[in-house]
Amino acid sequence: MRYDLIVLGSGPAGLAAAVAAAGRGKRALVIGGRWQDSPLAKAEKIDNYLGLPGRTGYELLEAFQKHAEDMGVAFVTGRAVSLMAWDGFSVTVGSEVYEGGALVLAPGVVRQAKLPGEREFLGRGVSYCATCDGMLWRGKDVVVVGRMPDAPEEARYLQSIGCRVTYTAPKRPAELADDIPFVAANRVEIRGGQTAESVVLDGKELPCACVFILRSAIAPTDLLPALELEDGYIKVDRAMRTSVGGVFACGDCTGAPLQIAKAVGEGHVAGLSACEYLDRADHKL
Repeated sequence: MRYDLIVLGSGPAGLAAAVAAAGRGKRALVIGGRWQDSPLAKAEKIDNYLGLPGRTGYELLEAFQKHAEDMGVAFVTGRAVSLMAWDGFSVTVGSEVYEGGALVLAPGVVRQAKLPGEREFLGRGVSYCATCDGMLWRGKDVVVVGRMPDAPEEARYLQSIGCRVTYTAPKRPAELADDIPFVAANRVEIRGGQTAESVVLDGKELPCACVFILRSAIAPTDLLPALELEDGYIKVDRAMRTSVGGVFACGDCTGAPLQIAKAVGEGHVAGLSACEYLDRADHKL
């Protein structure tokens, strides 16, 4: 199904954007993790959200989620692993592709250091999605760098389609299949020439054709490299427009203060701006 608006991020900013769009009669889809798993859900007391002092993070998020659901917002739980900007936007989550006319980025702050060689070989032997790219490496040696709970399952999938899989993480996960080789390593480096050719795991080099780096979240600039940053955050104007047409951003990803009130306000603006963009461009969905 094609939506008017796709929102990446299920926190306060993303939900506010989706609710604002739904209030303007737009079909909005939110892609993100379960709100119960958010660090904010564990906050014991929030006193600086206007009119609702003393609430727990869980209580606020539960109310935000219910509001969005009551407005008819659609939800997909998962991790966006690829994004294409053509005739709108196509976002891949697992093996499913979702399309929309406008895009709102509200992923929060994705704090992750790049592995040495990761940026250089992205798309040339480095992948963030086993489902998307696994068949390209069938019959070849691949390494899974597990940095999320579902990574062992993804490694099993790669093995099932014929990849020769080695799994690496600081500690072997209990969920990893016994017949998948494991190498314990804290430091990972990717090496190669025109394409990735090996990984170095705590100083030990292992030849491979592809490295699957599986993290819980992917930075927006990895999904959309054309995004302009400012001091490490997505650069936006007062209408929450980014440097890419049809793409808006809100919440912690746009910079300080990292507060719920700021996230909700920016989300509302981003949602309304996305609606104006869709109406002005007269997108046919």
